[in-house]
Parts: sequence; structure tokens; C-alpha cells
Amino acid sequence: MNRRKKIYEGKAKILYEGPEPGTLIQYFKDDATAFNAQKKAVLEGKGVLNNRISEFVMTRLNSIGVQNHFIKRLNLREQLIREVEIIPLEVVCRNIAAGSMSERFGLPEGQALPRSIIEFYFKDDKLGDPLVTEEHITAFNWASTQEIDDMLATTLRVNDYLSGMFGAVGITLVDFKIEYGRLWEGDFARVILADEISPDSCRLWDATTNEKLDKDRFRRDMGGVIESYTEVARRLGIMKDMPRVIEGGVA
Repeated sequence: MNRRKKIYEGKAKILYEGPEPGTLIQYFKDDATAFNAQKKAVLEGKGVLNNRISEFVMTRLNSIGVQNHFIKRLNLREQLIREVEIIPLEVVCRNIAAGSMSERFGLPEGQALPRSIIEFYFKDDKLGDPLVTEEHITAFNWASTQEIDDMLATTLRVNDYLSGMFGAVGITLVDFKIEYGRLWEGDFARVILADEISPDSCRLWDATTNEKLDKDRFRRDMGGVIESYTEVARRLGIMKDMPRVIEGGVA
């Protein structure tokens, strides 16, 4: 890898200075974490799969007018993205009870919710990414009322599109987490989708068997993480050279 300026390193990705002002290079690592990084592992090939799947999803969202930071994929592990000011919130959309939703409300995992529910979490691993309300968000100036409205509307559009996209290949979209950033143009900023959309950030179940095809396989020590991510990529029709990449290993 060429020597270049690292801007930020997170649990699953590294951001480097981009070739042009207003751009960054997003590098997908093989690191897997859960429970706010209390559980860690390296899963060879995960970064390659997430790079390709996120590229696929972001490109299609762009095509229906959901603006996001993705510009183009550079190689097996890297994307060129727009530089944005990340809003310190995780936006979670839930269609079916699972994970913390089941635990908090005593709902059996797999129970369909009356309607899609959107939740906000404050991004802070040390605090355990606490659930917050719109009152918290505006009081602490994490986002404006208009930005909240934009995030809610965009999240519902993303949910509708992804539910159909995954449903068409026999996968149920249980829930997903996305992040947003401000794209500044002079003194004006608009909120666009950022980060990634992949099996790391979505709960994806086989529509027939309810087999988990996502990061829960790592969280719950179920094994077969890479195989499940590969299956998602295969069903979406984006494998191409992926089998050779996974079998041969990636530097």
C-alpha cells in the first residue's frame, strides 16, 4: 500500500486522504468486532466482500436518487468516496424483532413489527451507543430538526428499496444500521448517506429457512461468517472473481 495520510481508523474501515479535495479513500479491513469491540477477530476476505456488496447497494441507491458518499470502487478493498462531516448518530430501521429490540420489549425473535420502526443511537463506544430521542438530538445539537426529517425520510426510502432488492433473491431484510453525513457546498450542507451497507450492518435471513446470513453469525459464535457473506454476494449476482479472491487469500 502506498504511503498516504490516514484520516481515521474505525473498527472495520480506514479512511485515507483522497486524490482530490473533498474526497477520501475508504479501505475495508478484515477485522470483525461485536459488542462495541469487546469481541474481536480477523476474518480473511470479509473486507473484500463488504467492499463489493456496499458498492452494489450504494450504486443502486444512487440510481433511484438516494444520494450517498460513494463515487467508485478503486480495487478489491478500497472505494473513492465524498468527504462528509459525519453526524454522530447511528440510524437503525427495524422490520422484524431481533437483537436488542427483542431483549428490550420481550418480543420473540422473528416476530414481524406492526410497522417499520426507526431508532437513533448516539455513536460512542465508551457509552455503549445509547438509544436517544429526537429531543436529545436537537438539545445537544447533533442534528437539526430538518436534518432529522431528512434522515427519517431517506431511511424509509432505503428500507423500501432494500427490502425489495433482497426479497427478490430470497433474503429477508430484518433490520439495518446506516449513518449520515453533511456534504458541505460553501456555507450550505445537505445530508447524504455515508459509511457502508453490508452484512456487517444489516440483519439478513434466508426467506425460506430464516438462516442468518449476517454478522450475527460472528456475534453468536455460529461460524460460517465468510460463507454467509459470500452467499449474499452470490445471490445479488456480484461474485465475479470473488471465489478466487476468498480461496486464494487477499493481501
